[in-house]
Amino acid sequence: MAETKGNQPKVIIFTAPTCTYCNMTKKYLREKGIRFKEVDVSRDPAAAKDMVRRSGQMGVPVLDIGGKIVIGFDRPKINQYLGIK
Repeated sequence: MAETKGNQPKVIIFTAPTCTYCNMTKKYLREKGIRFKEVDVSRDPAAAKDMVRRSGQMGVPVLDIGGKIVIGFDRPKINQYLGIK
């Protein structure tokens, strides 16, 4: 498993159960040993509004990595924000 540099930033992933890219993103984070909080926007309208407020996007996945937003399964950006390879 990859090591993060220093303390890992807080990671929140906004997902939906039927989202293939959400599942790919969660699998990738687990493989890298990254802890994350999953928020299912299909079950929580307030969380969906929060996701749109943070990202301007209605589609999932949306990741909040230490306050930096990643839209979709953007592996290079995820790696950059987490400081991993």
